[in-house]
Amino acid sequence: MSDTAGDTAGTGKAAGKARDEGWDVGVRQTVAAFVPEVWRYLLSGGLHVWLGDIDSLPTARTEKYATRDGVVGEVRSYVDNSRIKLTWKPADWPHSTELQVSVRESVTGTTIVIQHDKLADREERRMMLGHWKNVIATLAAATDSL
Repeated sequence: MSDTAGDTAGTGKAAGKARDEGWDVGVRQTVAAFVPEVWRYLLSGGLHVWLGDIDSLPTARTEKYATRDGVVGEVRSYVDNSRIKLTWKPADWPHSTELQVSVRESVTGTTIVIQHDKLADREERRMMLGHWKNVIATLAAATDSL
């Protein structure tokens, strides 16, 4: 498992600090399963793991979604068996962020990537890094048995 934590190659830029859009964080994990099976899991049985308490997620651009645990947003883009990009705003946050979940084929299976952008500050980034590390570990454990 890796994340985008750390210095950005001697640039002096703080890890996770985007140029104009706040802070960001990303995690990835490779699992021993094929892309279509992993993608299907992420948008069905695994949806509650990374998005929250929701039965299904729309895939058309600009469609809105709301989880029963208070996360709201809209679909920004969707490419089947590849990626979905959403706005993501928990009920207790004053601002919206962007979340992208993607999969890509790797030599040993499929790499799941979660990228979270437009975070407010370093503390929010730190909090979400811990959250997404837990999420990716849970997803990896579930998809290894697909």
